[in-house]
Amino acid sequence: MERISDRELQIYRTLEAPVELVWKAWTEPEHIAKWWGPAGFSNTIYKMDVKPGGEWLLTMHGPDGKNYPDKSVFREIDPLKKIVIEHLTPHFIITVVFETREEGTYMQWNSLFDTKELLDSLIKNVKADTAQIENVDKLEEHLQQLSGNKN
Repeated sequence: MERISDRELQIYRTLEAPVELVWKAWTEPEHIAKWWGPAGFSNTIYKMDVKPGGEWLLTMHGPDGKNYPDKSVFREIDPLKKIVIEHLTPHFIITVVFETREEGTYMQWNSLFDTKELLDSLIKNVKADTAQIENVDKLEEHLQQLSGNKN
């Protein structure tokens, strides 16, 4: 995890899975529901229309029993290469780039927040920086399960 400016978080990870499997985990509701969010969270996906302008509606269920409704819009989809998501409340842009490498898929995940103050607030109040790391850890675990099950 790295802050590359005063309003961005970025994480890089080489995932031990082919890009096709990583893409499936990112773009199919039955898969993203299993790993999206920080440790201890689960999800209900209501709509996930993976195309430019498509809505993504979900509720994240926290380990504390609270529900967190969430709405985003897909802004750019370049199959097997790039996803750009506009998160509406609070407002920020997620850009995820995938690159095939010999050892798997190199993933670069950037979150660009509207202001430094918004990012600082999210780090202080909901630990957005560590939550993003936990999110990628959960993605890795899900990919291992998919690879083992050949689903």
